[in-house]
Amino acid sequence: MHCIITEKDTAARRIAAILSGGKAKLKKVGGINTYEFDDKVVIGLRGHIFQFDFPEKYKNWSRIDPYELIYADLVAVPIRKDVVKALEKLARRAERVTIATDYDREGELIGVEALSIVKRVNPAVAVDRMRFSAITEKDIKESFASRTEIDFNLAAAAEAREIIDLIWGATLTRFFSLAAQRLGKDFLSVGRVQSPTLALLVDREREIATFVPQKYWEIHAHILTEGGKFEAKHPSKFSQRSEAEKALARIKSAASSAVIAEVREKERREKPPTPFDTTAFILSARRIGFSPKRAMDIAENLYLRGLISYHRTDNTVYPATIDLRGKVKMLTRIPALKPHAEEILRKKRLKPTEGKKKTTDHPPIHPVSVPSSPQAEGESGGSGEAEARLSEEEWRIYELVARRFLATLSDDAVWKDTVVKISAGGEMLVARGKELKNAGFLAVYTYAKRAEQKIPPLREGETVRIEKVEIVEKETEPPKRISQASLVKKMEELGIGTKSTRHEIISKLYERKYLRGDPAKPTEKAIALIELLRKYAPVITKADMTRALEQEMEKISEGTRSKEEVVSASREMLVSVFKEMETHRTEIGEALKEAGRADEYVGACPECSSRLIIRSSRRGKRFIRCERFPECSFSLPLPAKGRILVTEEHCDVHPSLLKLKIVNAKGAKGGEKGKRRSRSSVWDFGCPLCNFLRWKEGASENGEEK
Repeated sequence: MHCIITEKDTAARRIAAILSGGKAKLKKVGGINTYEFDDKVVIGLRGHIFQFDFPEKYKNWSRIDPYELIYADLVAVPIRKDVVKALEKLARRAERVTIATDYDREGELIGVEALSIVKRVNPAVAVDRMRFSAITEKDIKESFASRTEIDFNLAAAAEAREIIDLIWGATLTRFFSLAAQRLGKDFLSVGRVQSPTLALLVDREREIATFVPQKYWEIHAHILTEGGKFEAKHPSKFSQRSEAEKALARIKSAASSAVIAEVREKERREKPPTPFDTTAFILSARRIGFSPKRAMDIAENLYLRGLISYHRTDNTVYPATIDLRGKVKMLTRIPALKPHAEEILRKKRLKPTEGKKKTTDHPPIHPVSVPSSPQAEGESGGSGEAEARLSEEEWRIYELVARRFLATLSDDAVWKDTVVKISAGGEMLVARGKELKNAGFLAVYTYAKRAEQKIPPLREGETVRIEKVEIVEKETEPPKRISQASLVKKMEELGIGTKSTRHEIISKLYERKYLRGDPAKPTEKAIALIELLRKYAPVITKADMTRALEQEMEKISEGTRSKEEVVSASREMLVSVFKEMETHRTEIGEALKEAGRADEYVGACPECSSRLIIRSSRRGKRFIRCERFPECSFSLPLPAKGRILVTEEHCDVHPSLLKLKIVNAKGAKGGEKGKRRSRSSVWDFGCPLCNFLRWKEGASENGEEK
């Protein structure tokens, strides 16, 4: 029997359908789906089979010194015992095993984990590897026909990261949590990747907080000509209003006899975008409303269903093996894309754009088949076609990928840029216009459309009238907060994390209550943590450290360093960090306690004006209580589930109180009619006192006991 092992059940089902021509039969093995045909069986895992952990004796945080974790021997713990048993059962009758997990570090490690179980039962089994970038009939059949060897170095690099992240994360998290006396669900998470990421955001928040705005003044004018109106500005930004007023007076004195001093027109060509790598995809998905994590989750689903190529890639150059013309022709089946695809097909030669990054593992993200959806003509079917219809969100992401692909094969957009200079009273006004002459790639890549600013036809020496001219007061603005998508790009530039993990790191920072909103704003707890790390363990906050470790893991992939050498070196680095922190445990704990209290503050007590603080009982109930309890007994109830987020918005009725949001409060009641929110991830809870009074009024109307 030939056993083929994939990473997930969706991939197993599609690969089995492709290789069997649609004849594979579903069979349960210990509760796990397998697909059998022609003495072959395909099984889909559920991600990692094992995870590293500390032995049981290290589990009690209060009794174990975090330092002991650095050199503790780790154990591999099965995550899904049913998957292990199913693999063992299949291994007993297997003559050959083919690993068909995703071809990247994590996928290779998952495959090696599965292989370790198979080899334990059947040491003599033959082993090989399928490598593919898309789950289509062509890709899968070619990959199966040209199987290769497993890359154990690639798997070792992923295993090294898992071990290093566990040791660093557990040691530092326990140290800071114990110092601040925040255990259980309120623990303080610290890690070698998330901490330098958080430091970027804290630095930006400090820049915003310390920014001092400077006033300046501009002169804006409305110009009237025979051909129409347009706007112009004085080229200077005046630091003194008096200087702006003098210039304004001179312009007004010649308002009816201003002269066109210069008209300069120039053609400008805007190049199409480069092919999608993971970071560019995340940035573009953010512009149409998707968070990095949501975009990647949807992209993974589209990949597993055989609609787009592998979504974790650093490549921005299409390999020569891609049938570009065939892909474009395929997209003519989608009505909205048909005219754009047909225009590209009329070209004698397709020459795509290229980015600076070229890798050999996976191509840039691109469509590989057409979905069965209301937007596509005809129905998909057969062993090699994508399954089922797309949801609205899935279609939007698929369409983004498809339009980007077509854009990379389209012509430049051509603009006419115009600069007009108007002389009035010895002062110069400047107007800038831009007019789209040939849409080129902008016709299909509609997300990148630019607004036109047209200027009527003008001649040098022509007299025009200044209809209105005024001084506009402005202020310099602080730097903007960083959005989640822009943070992914910044992490890539600094070498923090990988294409597969960056969006997950950002999600964890939100889960740990270090960030709120998008663009991301660090909480007081996060700011205090980074300040303490910078003071007592600065290496943890610097990208240099995590980038160096990433480079070491790359050497493991290349076979020039061993997993054991890199893990050992990271442990030694952690020892030096820990010793410095240990000498300042008391100061660190006090600072973190104070920061934690700041994030739990929801306003002033209506009865005594002291601070209202979020608290939890031993039984897990949550409530708001006056800081002077028991002297002041004022309190308000809070929902039992969901992460509580204190906003910066004050209640209109009770100005001393801040409004709340409840994140991931599935099944909680909300709204005036008490309807259940099915999948809404954020509940605008509002003012806790208003919410309580509404509930109290409703209980009274229903005859409930108050």
